[in-house]
Parts: sequence; structure tokens; C-alpha cells
Amino acid sequence: MIDHTGIAVSDLERSRAFYEKALAPLGYVPIVELPAGVSGAIFAVGFGVPPKPDFWVGAGQPQASNVHVAFRADNRAEVDAFHEAAMAAGGRDNGAPGLRPHYHPNYYGAFVLDPDGYNVEAVCHRPE
Repeated sequence: MIDHTGIAVSDLERSRAFYEKALAPLGYVPIVELPAGVSGAIFAVGFGVPPKPDFWVGAGQPQASNVHVAFRADNRAEVDAFHEAAMAAGGRDNGAPGLRPHYHPNYYGAFVLDPDGYNVEAVCHRPE
């Protein structure tokens, strides 16, 4: 089981604004801000479903564009809302909401590229 993960971004404020809007339909909010002195070397923001952050965004050098992060959605409407919010927040479409039966029959996902080109997904594994 993964406890938390994080990514480095080129512009923390731009990425924070993107993720605040894009992840809101999934119940994610900024929970913790860690200044560089606390986190070690970078300023970071921890997002999650309260009370615990599990997705961290920190100022730094972005990784190669093959980074992929998927967030679980409770239903297909949340996937649709994620995609709409992410696009409105400046994301680039990388796969409209829909079934991906090549993964499994109920795999319903949507993909966007964040401001640094990371592939961010919301996915629901439940039947409609």
C-alpha cells in the first residue's frame, strides 16, 4: 500500500492552483504547507482528502514527461468533473472521460497533462 507520493514542479504556485481546481471534485484539498527549512530542500504543498495529505507537490526540477499519477474516483461523475475542472484550470486533454475496456470492463478514466506535462488521471473501477 502506498502511503504518499510527490512530484517536483517548475512553478509551485501555478501547479498548486492547477491541482486545487483539478482535484477538488475528488475531495482533495491542500492540507499542509512545508517551507524549505522543514521539508529539507524545497517548499512543498501536501494535498489529500482530510485529514491526511498523500499527494505532494514541491518546487524543483520536473521529471521526465513519462510521469503518471492516477487518483481513484468514487464514481464516473467524479471522473467527468475532474476532467472538466482540470481543463478549466489550464490542463491539456490527454484522454477524454470514457471506458477503457482494454484494462478491464469497468475501467472509466480521464487523462490530462498538468502544467509540467505530467499525465494525471482520475479513474473509477466500479460499474455505473
